[in-house]
Amino acid sequence: MTSSEQPRRSETGPSGVVRVQSVGLAVVAIAVATIFVLPLLWMVTVSLRPVGLPPPRSVEWWPGDPQWQNYAEIFRLLPMGRYLLNSLAVAVVAVPLTLLTASLAGFGLAQLKDPWRSRLLMVTVFLLMVPPSAVWLFRYQMLSWTGLLTTLWSLILPAMAGGSPLLVLLFYWTFRRMPAEMIEAARLEGADALVAWRRLAMPMAKPTSAATLVLAFALFWNDFTNPVLYLYRPQTYTLPIGVQILKQMDATNWPLLMAGATFMTLPIVLLFLVLQPLFLSDKSIHALLEKG
Repeated sequence: MTSSEQPRRSETGPSGVVRVQSVGLAVVAIAVATIFVLPLLWMVTVSLRPVGLPPPRSVEWWPGDPQWQNYAEIFRLLPMGRYLLNSLAVAVVAVPLTLLTASLAGFGLAQLKDPWRSRLLMVTVFLLMVPPSAVWLFRYQMLSWTGLLTTLWSLILPAMAGGSPLLVLLFYWTFRRMPAEMIEAARLEGADALVAWRRLAMPMAKPTSAATLVLAFALFWNDFTNPVLYLYRPQTYTLPIGVQILKQMDATNWPLLMAGATFMTLPIVLLFLVLQPLFLSDKSIHALLEKG
């Protein structure tokens, strides 16, 4: 064996191990993705079965005669178009507002000095553990006093508080990774806190922003309890209430129920697919964080 062959073998060895690891990770990722995709596929399959049939007892990957008119049928039975517009109105206002307030709160919390940062962080974690039912009565009274009860603003107002403490913590953990020298340099150049948040912090928090958009959209889009508590007029009902009414009309009509569920789930899946590229940070951002 020559000396020139030894380095060549040593170079191909690690690359083979890396290749095996990559294949293993790909197999695991495909298996995990399949676990999450199969229920969605089953839901779509059942929604295309003839009206009145129960779910299949055996595995049915696709119905023999897809009944696409099931989706038109739910619009004929209920004013789903009105419910869709109401849900879109809530999401279009509440989701960007949640992103704004949660990112500002997380950035402010990350810039505080101890002991106030630790105290506010403990308060945020405590609020995360408070059950939603504990604020139902207080929120009902507040909405009644302000005259916003039975309006869509009763569903949008929680976005002004960040939507959920978890979203504030996500931004806090992201902004804590930023090099402190960047913020100090911006301040020396005359940039205030809002400029530093807009030009430095938010461009480096694209994955967190994408996750917040998806989580906030799912939070407001799938909200069923708050519309039941605060909305009394049928013209203000949202899609979750519409699907529940569809269930009360005929709880055994699985194709129509799954059509309503698919109609509700599709926007969340599409939003996730659209924002998926933002979940991966740029290499320059990673290098900047590692350097800091």
